[in-house]
Amino acid sequence: MYLHLGSNVSVPTDDIIGIFDLDNASSARDTKKFLRAAEEEGMVVSVGSDLPKSLVVCCPRGSWQRVYITPLAPATLLGRLEALQSLFPLY
Repeated sequence: MYLHLGSNVSVPTDDIIGIFDLDNASSARDTKKFLRAAEEEGMVVSVGSDLPKSLVVCCPRGSWQRVYITPLAPATLLGRLEALQSLFPLY
């Protein structure tokens, strides 16, 4: 299954490590260091040009980690994940 992050960007749900509220996460010193390092390594993908609200950390199999910055709220992304799981139960 894939989660749509906005602006025609989707990621496999199995690759998602975490979805974070950018307002809360960006105030922590460790998160700032993580984002700075990810940006320097070219791992940050900006989704759309609207005000960013969420940070989605993914680790695709056999690839480098990716950090998506999306204008969709974490609650919206969670709702989409829950809808996918109700339509397509894993077991």
